[in-house]
Amino acid sequence: MSDMWTGEKVRLRGVEPEDWEGFRNLARNTLDVRDADSADPPRSDGSFRSWTAERAGRPPGGEAFRLVVEALDGHAFAGSVTVGETDSRAGRFRTGVEITREHRRRGYAAEATGLVLTYMFAEQRHNKCEVEVHAFNDASLALYRRLGFVEEGRLRQHEFFAGGYHDVVLLGITAAEYWATHPRLSVR
Repeated sequence: MSDMWTGEKVRLRGVEPEDWEGFRNLARNTLDVRDADSADPPRSDGSFRSWTAERAGRPPGGEAFRLVVEALDGHAFAGSVTVGETDSRAGRFRTGVEITREHRRRGYAAEATGLVLTYMFAEQRHNKCEVEVHAFNDASLALYRRLGFVEEGRLRQHEFFAGGYHDVVLLGITAAEYWATHPRLSVR
């Protein structure tokens, strides 16, 4: 790892205006239809361009942010990772990751999430990360469990889309749990 934002497979970077096509593809192919435009009427390319340009103009960091997951092999847009709902007093935050269809099953989501957890636990001094995953999303549940997240609860029939109600699984990991299985940053 050459810096805290680069792993063996991916690099996390800021959003650039030219990423609009990548975000459009994510919206079309995401499994998390809560955040997808598939539950809404179709969006124009212009709306994706303006949405992405606005995010590219935001200052880095803050209590909520989105980063692009870029594959090191070919420097392709592979997805995005978000941090939000930070509570500095309680030391909590939420994260989520989306990977484009053509880049799934390569370990990109796990590595991107690990980079964000390292940053939030080591540099921002947070103590706990939480995620919400639809109960039918076996791939995401397996991902977070592999990373050490523990199921903390279930919100029954919590989301309505695709003609039905769906459960949401709440998972969490503490900084101590994360550091027990991941190397800490070192100063060289």
